Amino acid sequence: MRTVELPSGQTMPVLGLGTWRMGETPRTATAEAEALRAGLDLGLSLIDTAEMYGEGGAEEVVADAIAGRRDEAFIVSKVYPHNASRQGAVAACERSLSRLRTDRIDLYLLHWRGSIPLAETFEAFLQLRRDGKVLDFGVSNFDLEDMQQIGDLDGGLTASNQIYYNLARREAETTVLPWCRQHRIPIMAYSPYDQGSLIGHPALQAVADRHQATTATVAIAWLLRHPDVVAIPKSSRIEGVREIRAAHDLKLEETDLAALDRAFPAPSAGSRLRIV
Repeated sequence: MRTVELPSGQTMPVLGLGTWRMGETPRTATAEAEALRAGLDLGLSLIDTAEMYGEGGAEEVVADAIAGRRDEAFIVSKVYPHNASRQGAVAACERSLSRLRTDRIDLYLLHWRGSIPLAETFEAFLQLRRDGKVLDFGVSNFDLEDMQQIGDLDGGLTASNQIYYNLARREAETTVLPWCRQHRIPIMAYSPYDQGSLIGHPALQAVADRHQATTATVAIAWLLRHPDVVAIPKSSRIEGVREIRAAHDLKLEETDLAALDRAFPAPSAGSRLRIV
C-alpha cells in the first residue's frame, strides 16, 4: 500500500479505517472489532480513533481488534480540546494508551481547536514524543488561518491535519490543502462518503459501473488521486471493508475525474473549511 512519510521517519498508509460512532454500545462492539480485524487482514493497518468516540469506547474496540497484532497496526487517536493543556494532554494520552492497551500511539492529534493556547498543547505533544508515548503528532479540523498560527510552536513536527474533505465538501482545495502541500503536511480526509449522501449518487454510480466497482469505492479513490491525501472511511461490515480496500487499486481515468468535477464543482477561492 502507498504511504506518506511523517517527521519521525515512520510511514503512514494512505488508506485506513475510521471508528467514529463505534464503541457506543456493547451490542455492536464484537462486530466492529471483527470489521477492523478484517481490515488488518486486507492490509488496512491504519486505524483512526479518538477519546471522544464513544467516550473511549471506540479505543477499547480498537484494542480488541489489534490484540496480538499491535505491530501490524498504525494507530491514530485524538485528544479533546478541553483536555489539551500542558498537563491535561499528557493525562489524556495516558488514558488513551490504557484503553488501547498499548505503549504508544503512532499519531496523536488535537481533535479541533479550543480555548487552550496552542503553545500548551504543543508543549505536551513534544513531551509525549520525547517520552516515546506518541511517535508523531498533529491537528484536526484546522483551517488555513489555524495552520498559519502554529508557527514554530510545534518544532516543525506537525505530521498531519485531519479534515472534512470529500467530493461534496471541497473547500479545503482552495485554502488549507495547498498550504499543507507546500509545507509537506499530509491531509487526512474524514467522512469520504459525506455522511452517506454520496452512496448511490448518480454521478458516482456512472463511474462505478464503468469500473465494476461501488460508489463507496469511487468516492475513496477520488480522494486517493492525491499522493499526499490519506482517507479514513468507516465500515462496521466486512463487505464494506472490502469495498474500502478496493479503492486503493482503482485508478480513475481523466474522463471519470472530469465527470465528477461537473457533478461536484470546486467552491470559490477562500471558502471556509467545514467541520462535522
